[in-house]
Amino acid sequence: MNDKKVIWITGASSGIGKALSIKFAQEGWIVAASARREGLLQELNRINKNIHSFPLDVTNPEQCKKVFENIIKKFSDIEISIFGTGIHDPNSEKKFNLEKIREIMEVNYFGTLNSINSVYDYYNDKKSGQISVISSVAGYRGLPAAGAYCASKSALTSFTESLRFEMTRKNVRVSLVSPGFIKTPMTDQNDFPMPMIKSPEFAAEQIYIGLTKKTGFEIHFPKTFTYFLKFLRILPNSIYFKLIDLGYKR
Repeated sequence: MNDKKVIWITGASSGIGKALSIKFAQEGWIVAASARREGLLQELNRINKNIHSFPLDVTNPEQCKKVFENIIKKFSDIEISIFGTGIHDPNSEKKFNLEKIREIMEVNYFGTLNSINSVYDYYNDKKSGQISVISSVAGYRGLPAAGAYCASKSALTSFTESLRFEMTRKNVRVSLVSPGFIKTPMTDQNDFPMPMIKSPEFAAEQIYIGLTKKTGFEIHFPKTFTYFLKFLRILPNSIYFKLIDLGYKR
C-alpha cells in the first residue's frame, strides 16, 4: 500500500493544472494527472515520476467513474481531488455562438460535475479528505465578451458553495479556487490588458498552501486584484456597469 498522500488533478496537461501537478509531486505527493492529451501527461511523468497519467475526457461521465476506479485500484486512497478542466473562446464570445456556449458549459460546468459525481460516494463513505474546484473571479459578475465563461464559472462557484454545506457534515472539506488572470494558453487568447497577471507557478504555490496549510473555503489570488473584484460584486448595477463600460472602451 502506498504510504504517500495522493491527489487527483484534472486539467493537468497545461496551465494551472500542469503547474499544480508539478508542485505537489515536488512536495512528495503522488499525483494522478488527468486531461484529454495523453502525450502531455506522459511528459509530466518524465518531469517527475510521482506524476502518473490517467487520460480523461471529463464530458464523459462513465469515463470519469472508470478513471477514478483505476486511480483507487492503483493507489488505494485519494486525499484530495481538485477539478480544474476549463476552456474559453474569447473570439466566439464576441458573437452569440450557441454551439460554443454549450461546449463551454459542457466542459467547464458539467465536466466538473461529472468529476465530482465520480468521487461523491467515495468521500461520503470515507468521511475525510478534500474536494476542490477551480473556478475563477470571472464567476463573480458578468464581464464583456465572456458571457459563457462567466456563466460557467458562476455556476461552478454556486454549486461548490452548496456542496460545501453537505460535505462538511461528513467531515469532507470542500474548497473553491478563484484565480485572477494567470498566464496560460487560455489567457494567451485574450486581446485586452490583464491586470496583475501571474504565472501558473504562482497560482500553484497559492493553491498548494491553501489546500495543505489552511482550512478556509475560498482560495483566491492575487489578493489585491481579487479583493477589488469582490468589492465590484457588491456595487449597485448602475455603478458597476459604468465602471466596466469605461474600462472596456479603453
